[in-house]
Amino acid sequence: MTDFLLELRSEEIPARMQAGARADLERLFREQMKAAGVEHGAITVWSTPRRLALIAKAMPQQTEAVSEEAKGPPEGAPDQAVEGFCKKNGVTRDQLEVREVKGRATYFAVKNIPGREVKDVLAEAIPAIVRAFPWPKSMRWGEPSISSESLRWVRPLSGIVAILGEDLVECEVGGVASGYATLGHRFHHSGEITIGGADDYIEKLRACHVIVDHEERQDMVRAQAQAAASAAGLKLVADEGLVIENAGLTEWPVPLLGRFDESYLDVPPEVIQLTARTNQKYFVCNDANGALANAFVCTANIAADDPAVIVDGNRKVLAARLSDARFFWEVDQKTTLREHNRKLDRITFHEKLGTVAEKVQRVAKLADWLVFDAKAPNGDHKLARQAAELCKADLVTEMVGEFPELQGLMGGYYARAEGLPDDVANAIRDHYKPAGQNDEVPTAPTTVAIALADRLDNLLSFFKIGILPTGSKDPFALRRAALGYLRLVQENDLELSLDTVVHAWEGRPNASLAEKVSEFLLDRLAVQLKDQGVRHDYIGASREWKGRTDFRVDRVEARARSLAEFLTGEDGANLLAGYKRAANILKKEGYEGTDRIARTGEEDPLSLVDDPDVGSIVAERGKSASYDREPAEQALVEALAKAEPAANAAIAGEDFGAAMAALATLRAPIDDFFDDVTVNDPDPAKRSARLALLANFVAAVHKVADFSRIEG
Repeated sequence: MTDFLLELRSEEIPARMQAGARADLERLFREQMKAAGVEHGAITVWSTPRRLALIAKAMPQQTEAVSEEAKGPPEGAPDQAVEGFCKKNGVTRDQLEVREVKGRATYFAVKNIPGREVKDVLAEAIPAIVRAFPWPKSMRWGEPSISSESLRWVRPLSGIVAILGEDLVECEVGGVASGYATLGHRFHHSGEITIGGADDYIEKLRACHVIVDHEERQDMVRAQAQAAASAAGLKLVADEGLVIENAGLTEWPVPLLGRFDESYLDVPPEVIQLTARTNQKYFVCNDANGALANAFVCTANIAADDPAVIVDGNRKVLAARLSDARFFWEVDQKTTLREHNRKLDRITFHEKLGTVAEKVQRVAKLADWLVFDAKAPNGDHKLARQAAELCKADLVTEMVGEFPELQGLMGGYYARAEGLPDDVANAIRDHYKPAGQNDEVPTAPTTVAIALADRLDNLLSFFKIGILPTGSKDPFALRRAALGYLRLVQENDLELSLDTVVHAWEGRPNASLAEKVSEFLLDRLAVQLKDQGVRHDYIGASREWKGRTDFRVDRVEARARSLAEFLTGEDGANLLAGYKRAANILKKEGYEGTDRIARTGEEDPLSLVDDPDVGSIVAERGKSASYDREPAEQALVEALAKAEPAANAAIAGEDFGAAMAALATLRAPIDDFFDDVTVNDPDPAKRSARLALLANFVAAVHKVADFSRIEG
């Protein structure tokens, strides 16, 4: 067993592509070795801006010989069939063996495949890997590039090192032949480096100022950047994405601290950080008080004799960028947000939904209604409308045009600089929150109103014109809007019914639209609650409210959580079993429906089950019963007479835990009923009354939750 080294060297590989390239190189190598029957040990893959490297441990020198056989037609079959079998298996007729299969002589093709030198296998695999590499973007180069058949690679491929043990694996790809030689650092080392094999690859390159291991470079960037900031009495602003990117841009990373003109600190700190990060890949630092300092950390790709020269060059570049940012900041403030707002009628929100200005009008109207009429949240509706009317104004500012990531944030800064109320400025700033699963959720009433109205308008607008997420496609981020709505409602304990929201938004009832959006939100809720042990069918079982769809997500969630807790207990599990048994009997006997158990045709003694003015139907019928009930039957009647009103009262007060507790009292009576009572009694009166009793039991359960939707 020996180790194999493969290095593919090229011009600069973009940092953003390196992680994917490492995964693709390992995957393609494994596929090639599996297809060739080559076993191997652990695989390690590294990347730098100029190379991808792979080391596979414990590679054999030779593959094992194998024997393959295929069963063919029987002896005496037509010549055409036999010849076709031979051609398919790459043998001649005289090479066929004849064996007896179930008493009949049958042809077999047997091929003994000798072992191969693994070096030869690798020589074929390497060009296949290179040509199959799925770069997000690739290029052709040189004279061969006039042909569409020429090699494509992320940047011109310039070298291949392929060594098995100490032996060169000879191959050629796109005019680049494999060899023992590679190159060191572009500036710190000139000339070629001869690699002896996998064992000395890392250290030989390290001696030539190349850290091959990308994770080691990340550790260096992280630690040295923090050390540079600490030495100046500052704290580095952590940015793991920037750590990875700087490691992907360098082969010998050297973080250095520099200073920029303190006057730039008049610009919002987020603008400075984004300018430094996006344009220059620099870290920023905070001072001892947590405020942004006039300092940055750049990562050089060279150990310079005079680091100050590198720092000064980076400072000048950053200064130019910060000067642009300050210009945008000052120019934008010369125009009020209300004046910026007028430009929104030039921006199309969607071809079927009008302009951004029209969207703003819808959001403002809905935000006003949420605060003034729905009291969800309860705040100042005038401030809510003002904030909503201005929440998209920063989209037309110079700063957001340069940095779209700052939308909302810059609007908040401009509002505050303009002297608008803090509630308005904060609402404009934070109305996009929560933007992700771990993002903070606003709690200030004005902000919550704008955030809700913005998401609701997106959902209702696109659902109304029939644009819904499909599969993995969600171009208008409606799933994110739904999750944002759910978190806002949950964190702020809001009671908001979607049918009334739709009425306020559209100016008329639209049950179909409310139903569609409600269903979508509850699907997202089911995904959200899955990890908390609340199954999706519990959500479905909790959607019915007084015989119709419940449009209040908070109420559905509360009921589903109570249902999940109830059904995990012994009483709940047994009651569910009793319910399913009762429902199956009723279904078999011709009773239809789950929200209203009823029979068709003849007069139905259960026709009043859902009538809120009528108590227990069975209790009423019991006054004129034509037979003496059995003890278990009477016990169930009495239990229902107590449990049903108790559950109804609990539901009316939205105390779903108490409603489940009321149902729990039916567990023992229904168990005893099935143990001791014959439902399908030969006596028609008994049979009818007992079916009615079961129907009333099912109806009572349904008023708490639709147990028919619960799986298992």
